[in-house]
Amino acid sequence: MAGTRDWHPRVTVASVVAREGRLLLVEERIDGARVLNQPAGHLEPGESLAEAAGRETLEETGWRIRLEAFVGAYQWTAPGGDQYLRFAFAGQALSHDPARPLDAGIERALWLSPDELRAQAARHRSPLVWRVAADWLAGRRHPLSLVEWLG
Repeated sequence: MAGTRDWHPRVTVASVVAREGRLLLVEERIDGARVLNQPAGHLEPGESLAEAAGRETLEETGWRIRLEAFVGAYQWTAPGGDQYLRFAFAGQALSHDPARPLDAGIERALWLSPDELRAQAARHRSPLVWRVAADWLAGRRHPLSLVEWLG
């Protein structure tokens, strides 16, 4: 197929972190709009998916986490045609550094109840936000060994 040889999906990671019945989220500015997302971002060269999830959570929220489970892998095509592969993990909040600067574009980290998150569906960055949260809420947990790093 012409033009597909150099095509690659965008590989992203996301973390579901719960504390006292609330989920850790980020409010970020995308194309001028404030949207909600799990702490998430792109896989960088030389890192495992699990390392990326921990790094992105720290960079976007100031929270250090310990990954506990793999929630799932999700494929989504954005309205512009970009295709994303999201690998979602569940983690436990360990410590927070409120003085740590957050990534560019991140307005703030916040904790929302599942009902509050669902009620703001129009502000989700993508349909992946609720799908990942809903799967986690339904008890979807897989061993971390399902996603192996052979690097």
